[in-house]
Amino acid sequence: MGGLRNILRAVPCLALLAGALSLRAEPLPALPQLAACTGRLSALMEHQFLADGPASETTRRHRDGLADILAAVTPAGAEIRVMAWRVEAKAAHAALLRQARFGPDPDRRAALRADRLIAACTGFLLS
Repeated sequence: MGGLRNILRAVPCLALLAGALSLRAEPLPALPQLAACTGRLSALMEHQFLADGPASETTRRHRDGLADILAAVTPAGAEIRVMAWRVEAKAAHAALLRQARFGPDPDRRAALRADRLIAACTGFLLS
C-alpha cells in the first residue's frame, strides 16, 4: 500500500513538471539576443587574450555565465539554431573589433559600437 501511496503523491508533481516543460518548448523572445551576446563575449575574450590577458579572464567568466544561462533556457531541438546565432554574432563582433583596432576609424565608431554591444550583453548578467 505504501508504494501505491507514493505513486499517487507523485502524480500531481509529474503533472506540474510536464506543464513546466511544455511552457519551455516555446523559445524565449530573448533567446537570439542571449545567444548573440554569448558569441560577442567569445569574440571579445579572444581579442583581449592577444592584447590584455587579465581582462580576457573576466570576459571568460561573463561568457561562461551567459553560456550556462543560454544552455538552461534553450529548448530541446533548438540547439543548432542557437549555436548558429552564437557563431554569427561572434564572427560579426570579431570583425567589428578588428575594424576598431586596425582599420581606419577616425570617429571611433566601431570601438563605440563594440563597447555598447558588450555593455548591453553584460546587462544580462546584472538583471
